[in-house]
Amino acid sequence: MKIKCDVCKTEYSLPNASGGPVRCAICGNVWRCPGATNKNSLMIFFASLCALLAATVFAVAVIITSRHNDPKKMPLVATLANVSSVVDDSGANRLVVNGTVTNRSDDIYGLPDLIVVSYDANGNPLSRQRFMPSATLLDAGQTVRFSHTLSGDIAGVKKVTVELAEYKQGDEK
Repeated sequence: MKIKCDVCKTEYSLPNASGGPVRCAICGNVWRCPGATNKNSLMIFFASLCALLAATVFAVAVIITSRHNDPKKMPLVATLANVSSVVDDSGANRLVVNGTVTNRSDDIYGLPDLIVVSYDANGNPLSRQRFMPSATLLDAGQTVRFSHTLSGDIAGVKKVTVELAEYKQGDEK
């Protein structure tokens, strides 16, 4: 650590400043040497505190995410693959909704009805159509595909979701 006499401006280099009194060898002036600062220690403390906070936030996020993805609570998952527009035999435009239902558990589950919900640009539901999937049971880890053509006018439909009738859970497109 470098220090300087306040009177004669003589510079000294001290290996370890203890914060005690110092006497100048040239003019005899005595002054108090400033102690070593703990800037590094303080920065390490704040960095550790930030790291601990980040780890806590990460752990909470993982716990919350794992609760939503728990196969025991939500064994069946409906996912949309695509939504396309087709023209039927009468010339009317229809939406065809394709997707899958997956059994994420280790047990066999009965497949409930599926509900396709269409929404307008403001998020207001336009229609809810319930249909039966092609399979009735899903074995552990099994996936079944579904396809459903929506009846009614598709004008104004901006979003489509699919839900499992019993679980009220699904994906959107």
